[in-house]
Amino acid sequence: MKILDIVGTVLLVSFAYSTPVTRTKRFGKGGDVIRGVNLGGLFVLEPWITPSLFEQWNGSNRKVVDEWTFCSELGKYECTRRLQQHWSTWVTESDIKTLASLGLNHVRIPIGHWAFAPDPAEPYVQGQLPYLEKIIRWIGKHGLNAVIDLHGVPGSQNGFDNSGRFGGIEWQTSQQNIDRSIQAVEGIARVAANYPTIVDAVQVLNEPANWGLSVDQVIEFYKRAYTSFRKLAPNAIMVVHDAFLSPTDWHKFNVPGWENVILDTHNYHIFVKDRLVLSRDQHLQATCDDARNVRSFNTQLWTVTGEWSLATTDCAKWLNGMEKGARWDGSLPWEMNGPVYGGATCSGQNSIDAWDHDTREFFRQFAETQMDAYEAGSGWFFWNFKTEGADDWNYIKLAQNKLIPVPPTNRIYSKYSLGSDRWNIKLNSTWCHE
Repeated sequence: MKILDIVGTVLLVSFAYSTPVTRTKRFGKGGDVIRGVNLGGLFVLEPWITPSLFEQWNGSNRKVVDEWTFCSELGKYECTRRLQQHWSTWVTESDIKTLASLGLNHVRIPIGHWAFAPDPAEPYVQGQLPYLEKIIRWIGKHGLNAVIDLHGVPGSQNGFDNSGRFGGIEWQTSQQNIDRSIQAVEGIARVAANYPTIVDAVQVLNEPANWGLSVDQVIEFYKRAYTSFRKLAPNAIMVVHDAFLSPTDWHKFNVPGWENVILDTHNYHIFVKDRLVLSRDQHLQATCDDARNVRSFNTQLWTVTGEWSLATTDCAKWLNGMEKGARWDGSLPWEMNGPVYGGATCSGQNSIDAWDHDTREFFRQFAETQMDAYEAGSGWFFWNFKTEGADDWNYIKLAQNKLIPVPPTNRIYSKYSLGSDRWNIKLNSTWCHE
């Protein structure tokens, strides 16, 4: 089941309320939706996903916190050697086969600009493309489809380590950065065009930060990316991120003449105070609120939830950055100047083996409720397919422990009906009330 099968032709005449979005198809084959995972930590390193790659600098005065500093510290020869080993082992054909066996239909592949638009002055190394194409062929072999996601651009679009470079948000400080980003989009589009039956979508930018960028310039980049992308991959879907803006904000933009475009939004429960302090029941209810948000987006243009997880704490090792602690237990300074709750500890929070029956039951219900919510739109991609230690982010391990339904439609706590009319949908989760 491809995104193209789902979407058909989408005409984004305008985001404004006054102009309706023309859709020639409902969700395609049998009402299928996107159900996928991210292959995070592969072509863009994140210390919390694969801490073993960064462990040698733990406690060191050498601040290696992202792929930029990883390669800068090692030098290009040694960085290439280590990353080639990583690229050949972090995602295997066995992993892809497992994902297919779990009933998924899509895989999202994050990759950095440096794979397509290298600059010798940057410490990044190249050589990703043969590994990328091998994984794409595995994905096709096992009956899945792929979305390739431009996860990091020159100067960083958000200052997160997942952009390749932690720190400042400098993407819009030079025209060269924008031009190289377009070059990267074109490189990804060429890959998509080479595998048209497997790669059905390309995300042209992940998580641009509205607080550090001009949103108007982000929209202008999307327009330019659309033109370049369409010339090379005319039949593929283009995915744009919502820049952490609300549906109301997006309705203000006017983008005439776009076809086959999907909006990507990300829903986490741990990176802002208002979510982190919630009780278990409140996490479930907040997810219902997210469903209404997704549905509001989806009335204007197809919307996919490109990232979500089961984490209700930020306790995963280095999740907030290399050698940084957690808000949950007060080891990372923040607004509360202490733990979320008196005596809150990170001990056992990220290990399935440490979870009692009630915790396991909650996570299963949390997974199903989120699936319900995001299927009020075009579907979802869980972050991540696996991790080295953070079990609440590890789809394969969660599924193997029956904390995520296999297949995803095998739901215990919610009997979410994927009927013919997806636009007057009712959330049948116990926790979601219209």
